[in-house]
Amino acid sequence: MKQNNLKKQQETLRNKFLKKGVKMISPETIFFSNDTKIGKNVTIDPYVVIGKKVNIKNNVKIYSFSHLENTKIENNVTVGPYARLRPGTKLLSGSKVGNFVEVKKSTIGKSSKVNHLSYIGDSNLGSKVNIGAGTITCNYDGVKKYKTNIKNNVFVGSNTSLVAPITLEENSVIGAGSVITKRVKAKSLALTRANQQETKNYRRKKK
Repeated sequence: MKQNNLKKQQETLRNKFLKKGVKMISPETIFFSNDTKIGKNVTIDPYVVIGKKVNIKNNVKIYSFSHLENTKIENNVTVGPYARLRPGTKLLSGSKVGNFVEVKKSTIGKSSKVNHLSYIGDSNLGSKVNIGAGTITCNYDGVKKYKTNIKNNVFVGSNTSLVAPITLEENSVIGAGSVITKRVKAKSLALTRANQQETKNYRRKKK
């Protein structure tokens, strides 16, 4: 009985949004909540789950296998595929959260990009920030959670760990593979990568 009610509820919600002009690919695979709000010119791909308290504005594209809950999405934003937006997430105009990215209790600023394979938690990103693949905000020390602040026009290289609490000032650059533990000044390059070592004519051990 409950399953039939849920099925009818989802059919009603899907029809409601289709009538409003929401474009859905395979609508039968998309899950909505009763309080979902969606604006104009929104496209949702298959197998997207929209949980409670999600507000989506105009000109938004949500790719397949993304999961959203308690999230606000402004105009001209793209999400996914395989993105997870957890409670307290805000995506400002023109921002992008790509594949295999998890965002929790954070604001992604205007025209900022977190394109792939990253975790952004308890963070505030300014405008035109680029987060490289494999970047992690280390927000939890086992007892408390701490904030990461990334100001405007910051470039974070791939495979970077940002150990909170920390601030990256405007126009700073973080080199790939770094572990950043201290405030980075404006217009600075921060790099904590170990020196590369090379052994000539090295021979691997044989079994």
